This record gives sequence, C-alpha cells and structure tokens, in this order.
Amino acid sequence: MELFYQECSDHCLKVTPQRVFIYQELLKATDHPSIDEIYKRVRAYLPNISFDTVYRTALSFADIGIIAVIEGGGSKRFDANTGLHHHFRCLKCQRIIDFDCEYYDSIKVPDELQRRFKIINQRIVLEGVCDECAKTE
Repeated sequence: MELFYQECSDHCLKVTPQRVFIYQELLKATDHPSIDEIYKRVRAYLPNISFDTVYRTALSFADIGIIAVIEGGGSKRFDANTGLHHHFRCLKCQRIIDFDCEYYDSIKVPDELQRRFKIINQRIVLEGVCDECAKTE
C-alpha cells in the first residue's frame, strides 16, 4: 500500500476510500480480473459504487503504473503484480496464469524496435490450453 500512496501523491491523484478499496481488491486478486469482476467484488462491500467509477479508477491506476492492463482474448484484464513476470492464457477458459522464466526475462528487444519505440515493459504471453481444460478434451 505504500507504493499506492506514493504513486497517487506523485501523480496528483487524490486518495479516496473507493480508490483504496479498489486497489486492495486488485492486490488480493490472483486471477487477473476483468472490470466486471472487479466491480462485482467491490460492490459487495461498497454497494453504491458505480461501474464507471471502478472502470475509470482501474484505468487511472494503469496510467500511473501501479497496475498493468492485460489485453487479448476479449475484455481487458488487470494485474496488480507489476514486477517482471510472464503470462499463459488459456484459449478455452480464458484463465491467465503468471509464470517466471529467467530466459524470457533476458530476451533482448531488437535494436530496430528500440530505435523506433520507447519500450516500457517486456512481457511474454503464451497461449494454449491449460492443464484443467486439457483434461476435458
């Protein structure tokens, strides 16, 4: 939470009870929830919060770098783990699973891309069928 307070202060983002609660829910989540899922979880405790508030808050958090947006496979998903790690996405159930791999961590971005773009993050996303879905095939 210390990072949350510092980043909000650094980016002139007012710390409200709603923002604190949404961030805490994201920190607890290990399933890379969508906005719909975050909204349902937060609304269980803050019944008057609007979907728009949750949506704008999550995007604000992503803008200041305290959460990551994971795209692909439909809706945006959110990840409070901003440390270096990679993802596996199941094409059947859409589950996203974190994994670490030193080899992937050290892959060099091609020089051409480094010249053309400002690289901020480097993550590998593998797609396939998870072990649970493979059992039902």
